[in-house]
Amino acid sequence: MTRMRVFVTGGAGFIGSQYVRELLNDQYPAYAGAEVTVFDKLTYAGNLVNLEPVAHSPRYHFVRGDICSAADLDAALPGHDVVINFAAESHVDRSITGAADFIQTNVLGAQQVFDAALRHDVGRVVHISTDEVYGSIDEGAWTEDHLLEPNSPYSAAKAGSDLIARAYAKSYGLNISITRCSNNYGPYHFPEKVIPLFVTNLLDGQKVPLYGEGANVRDWLFVADHCRGIQLVAEKGEPGEFYNIGGGRELSNRELTEQLLAATGRDWSYVQQITDPRGGGHDLRYAVDYSKIGKLGYVPQVSFEEGLALTVQWFKDNRDWWEPLKERAAVAHIEKV
Repeated sequence: MTRMRVFVTGGAGFIGSQYVRELLNDQYPAYAGAEVTVFDKLTYAGNLVNLEPVAHSPRYHFVRGDICSAADLDAALPGHDVVINFAAESHVDRSITGAADFIQTNVLGAQQVFDAALRHDVGRVVHISTDEVYGSIDEGAWTEDHLLEPNSPYSAAKAGSDLIARAYAKSYGLNISITRCSNNYGPYHFPEKVIPLFVTNLLDGQKVPLYGEGANVRDWLFVADHCRGIQLVAEKGEPGEFYNIGGGRELSNRELTEQLLAATGRDWSYVQQITDPRGGGHDLRYAVDYSKIGKLGYVPQVSFEEGLALTVQWFKDNRDWWEPLKERAAVAHIEKV
């Protein structure tokens, strides 16, 4: 019996590595026994330690490569049946201070992946995007046909790659679907993002910065639920179609901070309320309508309280993972989610 071969770009990152670990642990019956190639450039957020739990598997292969390089893709992609494209630059603040890398990777790199999939007759492609392409919404929730109004270079670049993906489906017949997720959290989350940054600071007895009154609102999605949604789209999604994946739990940054304080045994004296020093590009509220993927069978399985408890405990138990990252990166970029 021939095994399915799955090519995962950005598979050493936070979300990509979660998907790879679940895939190699046969959490997805339709892909049981699949061979998995992780293709990752290993930039600052890519970390092979994230894959150590499955690195012993004979079905796991790692290739260091750049999605912007057709030669790198041509050397690694032939023979694969499915591409899951996680690879991206994904930090809003970094995109505002320097947009070029985001355009290069998120637009041109994605296009190289789609082109390579055509060249090598890959039968299925899923492109991972974000709800940030929609901009900000005061009330209600975005459906997949909502106007795209990205407000940061990061989200604009992701919107561009989404449209290129659709064009490859329409113009070339590429069997590609696009997912747009709300804010993820969970184990192995790089500590420049708000939840791991706040958790690790609070565990170390350090203050956390809350911009303004903490009015920004996000829908929170546990990373394992996100990966289950991606898998449903890989198996059942239609070519050229978009699928929102949400967690169904909206929290303001102030509410989120209160939950993180409670989870780490700290009080409000550990919060430093400061004026947001940054300019535009930061959206007030995100909310996705995920009824479309619900028709494929998607339902979030992990409540925010359960997921947050699991996440905080993981960071308590894995200082050897996050302490070197914070020391090495000296994380100066604090993202308002």
